[in-house]
Amino acid sequence: MLDAPQTSDTLLDVNNIEVIYNHVILVLKGVSLTVPKGRITALLGGNGAGKTTTLKAISNLLHSERGEVTKGSISLKGKNIANRDPAEMVRNGVIQVMEGRHCFEHLTIEENLLTGAYTRTDGAGATAADLEMVYNYFPRLRERRKSQAGYTSGGEQQMCAMGRALMSRPEMILLDEPSMGLAPQLVEQIFEIVKAVNANEGVTFLLAEQNTNVALRYAHTGYILESGRVVMEGTAQELRENPDVKEFYLGMSDKGRRSFRDVRSYRRRKRWLA
Repeated sequence: MLDAPQTSDTLLDVNNIEVIYNHVILVLKGVSLTVPKGRITALLGGNGAGKTTTLKAISNLLHSERGEVTKGSISLKGKNIANRDPAEMVRNGVIQVMEGRHCFEHLTIEENLLTGAYTRTDGAGATAADLEMVYNYFPRLRERRKSQAGYTSGGEQQMCAMGRALMSRPEMILLDEPSMGLAPQLVEQIFEIVKAVNANEGVTFLLAEQNTNVALRYAHTGYILESGRVVMEGTAQELRENPDVKEFYLGMSDKGRRSFRDVRSYRRRKRWLA
């Protein structure tokens, strides 16, 4: 387990929120979580559990998809951020890296990175220094900086999206499914970079991830979502050692590794939803 940073101040507090799409589809059903400043918090669960919706509720991107928070509250550093403009959230240091590695395909890698500094007012020198910082974390982007983003690999586009987020000098990054579609070696590389950015730059991460095994090796704390509800929470070590998590998410039991066929009916058998 990672050593916890010195500070334990709460940066983000999500309290009992409900989210409805199209005025009728209830997606989140009383989700609560806290994100300590300077830590990596994992939001875990299968496809459709509500992870992406939770991130979009925090970054105020729900309205573009006819979604809204109808109950509960979301606070950043003790201040309510409900109905804030997404651009204002970026200026306040919260930026979301969307699922699917969204890049401006017609722009070069470097041009994509520079768009992340669009809202900054600290001058060209500071922007250039941060561009160098991003290239230090992502050496592959330096090699491909003049390449059109649409012609780069999935891993390079994921690095580009993360690097662009860093260029805004965020206090917190909401990272949605960083491992999706990537080879295991690249997944490890991406998470190592998240760990380094967290340790060296003090950036707080709330990451939504289906790859529970990898996420719990890099996160400090975690929450497990099922069907729009938080069903379990704790430190990464507590979750890794929990027998239900081992069985239903890590494919392990007291008898050793289990096959998908053995555990595929877990939705009907989960003890924590009994």
